[in-house]
Amino acid sequence: MKSTQFKLKAALLAATMLSSSMFLTGCNNAEAVAEEKPVEVIAIPVEVAVVESGDISSNYVTTTVLEPKEEAEVISKASGILEKLYVEEGQFVEAGELLAEIEPERFQLRAEKARAELSSLQLELARINKVHSQKLVSTDTLDKLKWQYEIAKSNVKIAELDLKETKIVAPISGYISKRYVKEGNLVEQYQSQKLFHIVKLQVLESKVNLPEQELSKLRLNQPAKLSFTAFPNKQVIAHVERISPVVDSNTGTFSVILKVENSDNTLKAGMFAQVKLVYDVHNNTKLLPKKALISMDNKHTVFTITDNKAHKTVVTLGYEDESFVEIIDGLALDAQVVTTGQNNLKDQAVIQVIEAI
Repeated sequence: MKSTQFKLKAALLAATMLSSSMFLTGCNNAEAVAEEKPVEVIAIPVEVAVVESGDISSNYVTTTVLEPKEEAEVISKASGILEKLYVEEGQFVEAGELLAEIEPERFQLRAEKARAELSSLQLELARINKVHSQKLVSTDTLDKLKWQYEIAKSNVKIAELDLKETKIVAPISGYISKRYVKEGNLVEQYQSQKLFHIVKLQVLESKVNLPEQELSKLRLNQPAKLSFTAFPNKQVIAHVERISPVVDSNTGTFSVILKVENSDNTLKAGMFAQVKLVYDVHNNTKLLPKKALISMDNKHTVFTITDNKAHKTVVTLGYEDESFVEIIDGLALDAQVVTTGQNNLKDQAVIQVIEAI
C-alpha cells in the first residue's frame, strides 16, 4: 500500500516539473519575440517654408467701380434734321472737334435776312441823321430809328449764332462712349435727347464707402492699391483725393474719392476693382506664410522643425495680408515652419519633409 502511494506522488511531481519547464520555455520564447520586434515610429509627411524678411502693410479692403472724372452729354442747341455724322463710338475727339451737322439752309436764310434788314436800317439811319441836322425830323423819330438799328444788329448776331450751332462740336476732349442718333434723325433744340456721350479717361476716380471707425486712419493723398479681374497681373496705385466731412447716420459710413491716373488709357470707366487702402507699412520685418498658422482661442501657434522633429511654438502677430503675417515675437529669421500637415502633428512628433506639389 505504501509502495503504491509513493509511486503516485512521484508521478505527480514529475508532471508538475514538466509543466513548469514548458511554461518557462514559452515565456522565454515570448520575450525573445518581443525583443526581436521593437516599436516602429512613423514619420509624418509635411511641407515646410522658412521665415523671410520683407515688407507688409496694414490695409482696409473693399470694392469700387471706376468712373470718369470728366464726362459730357452732348445735346443740340438747334432744331432740325441731322444731316451728317463725323464720329463713331470708341473714337477719340479733341475739344471743339466737329461731331455732327444739322441741315443749315434754313439758318443761312435767316442770317441773310437779318443782315439785309440791318443794311436797310443802316441806310435809313444815315438819311435821317442828315435831315435831322437840318431839323426836318424830330429827335424822337431819330431815337426810335437808332433803337431799331441796335435791335437789327442783335438779330444778325442771333441768326449767325443759330447758324453756327448747326455744327455740333465736342465740349471736352475724350472718347465717344455712346452715339445715340443716326443721320436723318430729327433733333430738337435744348431737349433731353442726347446725341453723344464723351468720357475723358486720362484721369479716373472711384468712390468707396468706409465704416466710421476707419476715419481716423485716413489722410489726403494716402495710397490705395487697385486690382482688376481684367488685368490679373496689374496693380494700379490710386490716391485719396477727397474725404467726406460727414458720416451717413443711416449706414454709419463716409465716402472717400480716389484719384486714379490712367495716362495710357488702359483702364476703362465702369471697370470693377478691388481696393486696398494702405494705412501703414512695416519694412524689413519677419514674414510667415499665413497657411502655417494654427489659431485657437485668440492664441496663434506654429510648428517649427529641428532635427526632424516638430516643436509647437506660440507666436505674436503684427500686420497681415492675404498671403503673409508679420511675426513680432516667437520665431527667428530663416526658421523652418510647417505649412502643410500641421493639423496632424503633436509636439515632438517625428516628421518627414516632402516637396510641395
